[in-house]
Amino acid sequence: MLPEPHRLHHHSDFSRTVRRGHRIGRRYFVVYALDRATADLAVDAGLSVPVLGCGNPRFGLIVSKSVGNAVVRHRVARRLRHVYAALLPNIRPEVDVVVRALPPAAAGTSAEFARDLSAALRRLRVLADGGGTP
Repeated sequence: MLPEPHRLHHHSDFSRTVRRGHRIGRRYFVVYALDRATADLAVDAGLSVPVLGCGNPRFGLIVSKSVGNAVVRHRVARRLRHVYAALLPNIRPEVDVVVRALPPAAAGTSAEFARDLSAALRRLRVLADGGGTP
């Protein structure tokens, strides 16, 4: 389980990350990343809405019914949280990441998830050793 400061909870945080973040598709999921440091004055629906900076990378999951039944969806979510938790020390603190699982994720393994997620985060340049902004 991810510690509380590392989780996205609010719909607005998910929406902001998906709409304004950079995206990369992989076989099992689509990864969205938003750098909160550069999105502090994001404009939503014509209003200036500051993005809260908590000093920690935050992570959110979207696992819809298209992935499978409840048992399958929860298994996919647990695996993704576990993989993300292992990568957490390498992710820059000002980044929000949302992972949207695709239907093939139901048959994926944790090792495949780890490989794809780390490759996606590297391409999005959100890893601390990768530098740059997404």
